[in-house]
Amino acid sequence: MTQASDRRGGARGWVLVALLCATQVLGMLNNAAFPALIPVLQPLWGLSGAEAGWISGIYYAGYAAAVPLLVTVTDRLDARRVYLASCLLGGLAALGFAFLAQGLWTAMAFRVLGGIGLAGTYMVGLKLLSDRLDEGRRPRAVAVYTAFFGIGASLSVLVAGEAEVLAGWPAAFYSAAFGSFLAFALVAAFVRPLPLKPAPPRREGLFDFRPVLRNRAALAYTLGYAAHIWELFGFRAWLVAFLVFVFAQQPALAAGPWTPTQVATVILLLGMPASILGNEIATAFGRRRAIAGFMIASGAISLVIGFLAAAPLWLLGALLVIYGCVIMADSGALTAGTVIAATPERRGATMALHSLLGFGSGFVAPLAFGVVLDLFGGSGAGLAWGLAFALMGLGVLTGPLILALLGRRGGA
Repeated sequence: MTQASDRRGGARGWVLVALLCATQVLGMLNNAAFPALIPVLQPLWGLSGAEAGWISGIYYAGYAAAVPLLVTVTDRLDARRVYLASCLLGGLAALGFAFLAQGLWTAMAFRVLGGIGLAGTYMVGLKLLSDRLDEGRRPRAVAVYTAFFGIGASLSVLVAGEAEVLAGWPAAFYSAAFGSFLAFALVAAFVRPLPLKPAPPRREGLFDFRPVLRNRAALAYTLGYAAHIWELFGFRAWLVAFLVFVFAQQPALAAGPWTPTQVATVILLLGMPASILGNEIATAFGRRRAIAGFMIASGAISLVIGFLAAAPLWLLGALLVIYGCVIMADSGALTAGTVIAATPERRGATMALHSLLGFGSGFVAPLAFGVVLDLFGGSGAGLAWGLAFALMGLGVLTGPLILALLGRRGGA
């Protein structure tokens, strides 16, 4: 009877994981809508590389500003309530961009709101999931859930590119709004609320992060995550624009049936199985060791790949495929490491700091990438692309050092 009950509970748990993975993807259709359309909107609005980087990065600034509040309050409130409100905000932000964005400042305003919406769905969704799963199922569920962030980002690129071709750039944001509203409806209908949590007796306030900072094991993974996001979000924000440059250097590719957004989608989709597999490797062979290996591999590729736009297609294609895998291989392992290392009563605050530092890094990275492009000849110069990607690689290579220093001290 107990085994049958456990099996039913496990099945219900994985149904919940599947539902939240699906709603995460739907809610993320706004995520890469602007980066996917940089080649369209940059000349239309007369944006410099730095300005395009601001619009891409400000989305994550909105995320980073909101996530400490939205995730930390889930230590006291049911995360479902925050999740539903954030789905609505994300949908309205996408609609606002479609109807009202006309240049740098209006675009930034609606991207900030979209980032706040993401703050209340992605990491809050992970907290919602963690609160409803037992300890044994949590690490694998976290890895699967975080891998679907890559699916959401990938499909956001694809949907934006295809919608723009069919009906103009606003259609990309109409599609994103529909996805957010559908995610709201699914969670409202199928995720049951939890009872109100009593405030535990303790001297620290809800937003006192000092106990979180004292948890060296969790902090090691959080700072490693910031290094990982620096590279990943710089790559995602400028991948389509880089592929437009590659297509201009490769006549055979330009004459083929694929568009830059379609190629970018395939590359980004490879991150989903890579993230899940990376967490399994980390569990089997040592989390810190595996993460450091993935970071060194992706950083090494990042140092050279921007210089290879005109390289033989077989070489460039192979490197992009490998890069798309290793850049995501440590993502689930890092987040799972933070969740595992967090103390239960501070899990929300720990995840909030994890997201704050990670996505704060994600805000700066696309901007830094665009500034390097501007400084070294613009998006038509191979040297500029090479140096911009190299900057992303140097950032992620700080991750192994952080893990070695803090992780050892915290016993991670």
